[in-house]
Amino acid sequence: MSLLQQALVFLAAAVVAVTLFKKLGLGSVLGYLAAGVVIGPWGLGAVPDVQSILHFSEFGVVLLLFLIGLELEPARLWALRRTVFGLGGAQVALTGALLAGVGIATGMRPATAAVAGLGLSLSSTAFALQLLSEKNELPTPHGQAAFGILLFQDLAVIPLLALLPLLGSGEAPSSEPGWMAALKGLGVLAVVIGAGRYLVRPLFQRVAAAHSQELFTASALLLVIGTAVLVNAAGLSMALGSFLAGVLLADSEFRHELEADIEPFKGLLLGLFFIAVGMSVNLGLIASAPLKVLLWVVGLVGLKALVLWGLGRWRLGSTESAWSLALIISQGGEFAFVLFSLAVGLHVMEQSLADLMVVTVSLSMAVTPVLFAAYTRWLRPRLRHQAPRAFDVSPQEDHPVLIAGFGRVGQVVGRLLRAKRIGFTALDISSENIEFLKRFGNNVVHYGDASRLDLLRAARADKARVFVLAIDDIQASLRTAETVLQHFPHLTVFARARNRQHAYQLMNLGIKNIMRETWASSLEMGGGILEALGLTYSESRSALERFRENDENLLAATAPYHRDEKKLTELAVQARKELESLFEQDARKSP
Repeated sequence: MSLLQQALVFLAAAVVAVTLFKKLGLGSVLGYLAAGVVIGPWGLGAVPDVQSILHFSEFGVVLLLFLIGLELEPARLWALRRTVFGLGGAQVALTGALLAGVGIATGMRPATAAVAGLGLSLSSTAFALQLLSEKNELPTPHGQAAFGILLFQDLAVIPLLALLPLLGSGEAPSSEPGWMAALKGLGVLAVVIGAGRYLVRPLFQRVAAAHSQELFTASALLLVIGTAVLVNAAGLSMALGSFLAGVLLADSEFRHELEADIEPFKGLLLGLFFIAVGMSVNLGLIASAPLKVLLWVVGLVGLKALVLWGLGRWRLGSTESAWSLALIISQGGEFAFVLFSLAVGLHVMEQSLADLMVVTVSLSMAVTPVLFAAYTRWLRPRLRHQAPRAFDVSPQEDHPVLIAGFGRVGQVVGRLLRAKRIGFTALDISSENIEFLKRFGNNVVHYGDASRLDLLRAARADKARVFVLAIDDIQASLRTAETVLQHFPHLTVFARARNRQHAYQLMNLGIKNIMRETWASSLEMGGGILEALGLTYSESRSALERFRENDENLLAATAPYHRDEKKLTELAVQARKELESLFEQDARKSP
């Protein structure tokens, strides 16, 4: 097949499979894997050259790490040092030792077992970070812990490559001793850091001065691919080099432009990488020894998850976070493909064992999205509802305000009240959010589910005057509103509505003070736009008041019919005509 025909096959397979799997709620990663299995050598055989595709598509991982580096300034990276070297080092050491022990117990030579254990201890950066990005969980404690561990694993490539020639009896790919290769790798990293700090920014300033979007995009790709190739030539992980390049540009004025230019290439190449992994799964080996392969996959995922769960409980404290960490990086990693191939060439590992290891890693990648989807759907809600920590509200005095939900909206309200020296008690269901806030001195925030009557009483809702309903989750917000209105009718409730439908539901419960999440800010922006177009301040304020009054009347009028689309449309058209008529009358009155 020609290159164009192969591209057609990949795109068609990806579009069909990912659309189907996303609709089933299984995520895009599993869809890409399934597409690879179907079009690969063990499926339709449409694209036989798997290794070339896999090698080329690794640039998707390179671009992914570059974009992540752009989000991390050096100061933030330094703040992660304990997670990277402490948690990451413990994970690689413990998992590698346990897996090596299993290898020796099954009859492997110590050198072979060591390489197998350390190679399998590494996880897939591409799979883990893609899943975390899809779920928007990279900023969470378990997301940051997973990222730190993955970063250490990339760093661990340096000693692993130096170790291989010392364990083997064959010809090493390089005549250099292991320590020299490691020293050369460190030297290349120093060059990347120096060039990124002193050369790259002036270069991009000159490119930007040319005012050519195509040239800037080409320069961005040149930077990432050039750094990856340079670092790879020194025997290091390409992803590690591109990550460092991204970190060094994280505080530059070109960060957002680079991110926008690289993002489309990253998405396509990362999808291609997942397809290539699916194509590389040796279905023949699975068919000939299914039980053996199953035991290896279950053993690898289970043992890594057990180690990660223990480390997560030790470092993160939360059971939910520990399980999330354990399942998100319990698979094998793409570097194992390279490591085991080199091990065969150096006679450290037999080809049959390397084939088994590659199949194990590939299948462990494939089961990760399934395990995480099952965990998210069934286990995680139970862990959250079990409330692993006791409700800790014990206010020393009666406060006039009770805030339920201390996220974006609740914190702004709290800051205003604190500035006016008005006491309040805040409740939040996220123990992770509370621990984060308390590190910044927010000691008025307490753990608890505000929809529970006993907890509201413990928070002295009967003594409060105002209840601020700022919960993000719509269903939890409605449950809390029902409890408060039924048992504490004296409270004046101010409720945050995520959208218009949420506002309708709150209104039907009898709540009058409803603030739609983006309504006020959008209205203020509209006023600024009118002034920018030439209206005076008083004219824009008058227009805003007219618009506000019209929309509030429309909201009240449509609330009883919010499930009747035909009636809603009719009332909306009528309100729009009334508003236009009012604006025309105002225009005729103005001099």
